[in-house]
Amino acid sequence: MPDVDVAVIGGGAAGASIAAISAGLGLKVALFERGAIGGSGLNAGCVPSKALLAAARAAADARRAHRFGIRIAEPAIDWPGVRAHVGQAAAALAPNHAEERFRAMGATVVRAAARFAGRDVIDAGGRRYRFRRAVVAAGSSPVVPSIPGLSEVPFLTTDTLFGLEERPGHLLILGGGPIGLELAQAHARLGCRVTVVEAAAIAGREDPECLAPLRRALAADGVVLREGSRVVAAEPHEDGVALRLEDDEQLTGTHLLIAVGRAPRLAGLDLAAAGIAFTPRGVTTDRALRSVSNRRVWAAGDIADPQGLGPRGFTHAGMQHVGIVAKSMLFRLPARLSYDAFPRVVFTDPGIVQIGPTEAELRAAGRSGLVVLRWPLADNDRLVVEGRAEGLVKLVADSKGRLLGASLVGPGVDEMAALFVPLIGTKLTTLTDAPLPYPTVSEAARRAAAEFYTPKLLSAPVKRVVGLMMRWLP
Repeated sequence: MPDVDVAVIGGGAAGASIAAISAGLGLKVALFERGAIGGSGLNAGCVPSKALLAAARAAADARRAHRFGIRIAEPAIDWPGVRAHVGQAAAALAPNHAEERFRAMGATVVRAAARFAGRDVIDAGGRRYRFRRAVVAAGSSPVVPSIPGLSEVPFLTTDTLFGLEERPGHLLILGGGPIGLELAQAHARLGCRVTVVEAAAIAGREDPECLAPLRRALAADGVVLREGSRVVAAEPHEDGVALRLEDDEQLTGTHLLIAVGRAPRLAGLDLAAAGIAFTPRGVTTDRALRSVSNRRVWAAGDIADPQGLGPRGFTHAGMQHVGIVAKSMLFRLPARLSYDAFPRVVFTDPGIVQIGPTEAELRAAGRSGLVVLRWPLADNDRLVVEGRAEGLVKLVADSKGRLLGASLVGPGVDEMAALFVPLIGTKLTTLTDAPLPYPTVSEAARRAAAEFYTPKLLSAPVKRVVGLMMRWLP
C-alpha cells in the first residue's frame, strides 16, 4: 500500500505548485526539500536579482533626472540599505512558500534530501516512502567551469552573491548571458566597476538587431564588455582575483562572479534505482513531462528534458510545466508541451524579449516566405515624452500574415511579452484591429503589425478602386 499518492522532490516554484494542487485535490502528498522552500527563484534568482535591479534603476533615474529639468546630486549608495531592500523583497514573498502553508493543506513536508530506492520508493530523512506518482522538480545549480586555477581563488555564484556584505570594488563577471548582464548593469548603476567577460557574443541566443541598444546602454552605465574573450586561467591577485585571457592579457578585480549557466541537480537522486532515464541535460520525458522509462514519474522545471524540446531554465517554464503535469498526472487528460510561443526575457534596461523563434532560427529551420516587420521605438509617443525613445519591435510573419516570432528591445518591453504570447500563430489583424491604449509602449506592436498591410493598402490597384468608389458610389 503506497504511503502517498504524490511525492514531489523539490520545493521550488514548480514543485511547490504541484504539491499545492495535489493537496488541494485531497490527495496524500509528500514534499521533499533539503534547502529553502521557494527554490532559487525566491532565494537566489528572480526575486533578489529583480529587487537589486529596482534599486539600481532608482539610482539611474536620479542621475538622468536633469533631462526633465530636475537637478539631483549624484546618489549616495547605501549598500547595507540596498541589501536590506533585497532581503525585504524576498521576505515579503516568503509566506507564499512557507512550510506551514503546505502542512495546513494536509501535505507532509520532509526537510531532507530525497533519493529513489526503487521504481516507486523514495528514501528521505531516515524513512522510506512508497508512492503512486512522483514528480522530480529538483531544479538546477550554477555551473562552475573547468578553468585552471579557479579552485584556488574566491568566487561568487548567484547562489552566494546576494549574501555579499560589502559592495564590490571591481566585479569581474564571467558569462555574458541574461543573468550576467542583469547583474552587471545592476552593480554598475550601484557604483561598482564591472567587467563582463564572454567567450562569444553577449546574449548570444537573441536577435542581433536587439543587441546594439543594449550594448550602448551598458557602456553608458560603465559596464566594460569583453566579448570574444576566452579565459584560460584564474589566479590570486593582490586586488582579489585575476583572469588570464587567451591572448595572455590579464584582468584584475576585487570579486569574481561565475555566471555561465546552470545545470540540473541530478546528483544524489539515484534516478537509476528507479529506472528513470536521464542525461546531463536532465530527466528525459515525453511532451507530457512523463518519464519515458518509469511511467509513475514526471519531471518539471529546470530538471525536465522533454524530448524534441530540451530543457528551459526559466521560472515561467516551470510554471508552464505545472499545468502540463496537472493535466497529465492528476486529471489523466491529454497534454502536450509546446514552446512555440515561449518568451525569453533579459531584464536589463533596455530589456530584450523574444517570443517564439527568432528570424535566424526560423530561417535555419527552413522556413521560407518570411515577412520581417520593424517599428522603431524612437517613434513611440510614450517613450518620446519620457525621454527613453530607443529600441525596436521586430515581428516575423509568414506570407499570409500569421505571426511566427517577435523580437523586442527597449524600456519596459518585458511587460509587452504578455501581449505577444497568445498571438503567436494568429493573424496580424488581431494586433492591427486591437484598440491598444494611447500612449503606451505596447502601441508600437500595432504599428509594427500594420507594416504588413500598409504596402497592400497603398498599392496602385487599391488606390484606383477607392477612387472609383468615391466617384460612383453614393
